[in-house]
Amino acid sequence: VQLQASGGGLVQAGGSLRLSCAASGRTFSRHVMGWFRQAPGKQRDLVAAITSGGSTNYADSVKGRFTISRDKAKNTVYLQMNNLKPEDTAVYHCAADLDINWSDSSIINFTRAPDAAWGQGTQVTVSS
Repeated sequence: VQLQASGGGLVQAGGSLRLSCAASGRTFSRHVMGWFRQAPGKQRDLVAAITSGGSTNYADSVKGRFTISRDKAKNTVYLQMNNLKPEDTAVYHCAADLDINWSDSSIINFTRAPDAAWGQGTQVTVSS
């Protein structure tokens, strides 16, 4: 199983980036997929997650600016990031949660993925 993240880079504050994460080796169409980020010296935190049915959960700090989506046929999850801020600077990791019991109603409680397949991370740097 491999999750390959791409799309990171250096952008000025107010700019946009689109991250992609393509999974291979198995299908995750029934699984929650998400994006987490980790800044230097900080823990890895949830950015956004999406269920198989398309329900989403976002960190408060990114609501209204980031949009998560997925293409189940391509086994890929995306993160559109608009109006980026310097505090968004971090390594962004995609994950496919291996617990298939998350539902469209319970996704609001999804904040950690202790049992997940992880991508390698992509650096996002936002300059002021």
